[in-house]
Amino acid sequence: MKQTALSLLAGALAIVASIHSARADITPRAAAVARALEARYHDAKTLEAIFLERYSDSHQGLQAESGKVYFSRPGRMRWEYEAPEQKLFVSDGKMVWFYVPSDHTVTRAPIKQSTDWRTPLALLTGKAKLSQLCQSLDLSSEVPGAQGNVVLRCRPRGEKPKKGPTVDNLESPIAPVDQQFDEVLLEVNPDTGELADVRILEPGGIELEYRFGNWQENLPLAESLFRFQAPRGVAIVEQPE
Repeated sequence: MKQTALSLLAGALAIVASIHSARADITPRAAAVARALEARYHDAKTLEAIFLERYSDSHQGLQAESGKVYFSRPGRMRWEYEAPEQKLFVSDGKMVWFYVPSDHTVTRAPIKQSTDWRTPLALLTGKAKLSQLCQSLDLSSEVPGAQGNVVLRCRPRGEKPKKGPTVDNLESPIAPVDQQFDEVLLEVNPDTGELADVRILEPGGIELEYRFGNWQENLPLAESLFRFQAPRGVAIVEQPE
């Protein structure tokens, strides 16, 4: 899961890069929740939260990791994985870096080439709206994890055909740009707009979930959090075009 789950989370950025002017198909109730979500984070300059990541597929079963995440305008983020092992994912708004200390390797890619779905969370830093990320948006019948929350179902935009996972791309640090998602589920408090959970459903029964807690806004965050410098002796692997 070390690399697989990370590579699956941010494909929204590639989707955002190919957004069309076509209007999304959004139901009225879903539109109200989406507005609450976007308004909740609209004025936040920085965000901080704890997260639990869960990844499952037909081969490896369920695996879980946890840590802390930071967001900063415009479009910057830092994911610090603390358990069961330390890992780091950093985006400075132009490049993304994925570092696993135990592997002594860091993968680097321009944001426009990254398909890591961590970037739907670009909407938390003012980089996108759900109407831009989603071809359609409605309320799902999925049971939310917290009472009073609702679940938005997003069918992501994208013209390229879906491709099922292969042995090669399951082990790749960054997923191929044409990899698409069946749907994305976002659990939201409809009253406050707070995002509680993001679930990405992939072809082939792959599911990736990020559950958030202890959101804090507008804390002073050092610029160095969103820059990455490879430690001495660590190999840098460039994501091929």
